[in-house]
Amino acid sequence: MSLGAVNHSVTTTDPPRAAARPAGRKPLYSAEERARRDRTPWTTVQAILAPLQFLVFLVSLGLVLRFLLTGEGATPATVSIVAKTLILYLIMVTGAIWEKVVFGRYLFAPAFFWEDLFSMLVLALHSAYLVMLLAGVGTAEEQMAVALAGYAAYVVNAGQFLLKLRQARLEGGVAGADEVPA
Repeated sequence: MSLGAVNHSVTTTDPPRAAARPAGRKPLYSAEERARRDRTPWTTVQAILAPLQFLVFLVSLGLVLRFLLTGEGATPATVSIVAKTLILYLIMVTGAIWEKVVFGRYLFAPAFFWEDLFSMLVLALHSAYLVMLLAGVGTAEEQMAVALAGYAAYVVNAGQFLLKLRQARLEGGVAGADEVPA
């Protein structure tokens, strides 16, 4: 058969939104949860803080790598890690409030259980860095290695939340970049 003989009049229809979800998988939000998510100002707070945290992360990563590669810029790298950690704490607190408003619990709502669990590792590593810094434990290089481990965990966790955002969009009715509470 030649390519010219292919029937180009085939029509396609978009599958219903629910079809984007694998069979047997519960939707990310119930109708009530989706309505609460769309009404709460904490959704907007999360939508602002998540990209801000990512921007601070990128700047800090550059400063930390510069220090580790050249030995220069320890102070800016340290300040950037502290700033990233403080923003992480802020987004965790506001994310917990968001989760309480939407799901009725501060953490570990079934829809975000694994993201919240991995967020605890991110928090632990960032907090370990602060403890090392404030207690003078380890060299600057060792402290920043812990920060980099926290950053690696953060990248994985951010990926988890981006996948949730995609899932919410496929299910329909996303009110913006709101599935990024941590």
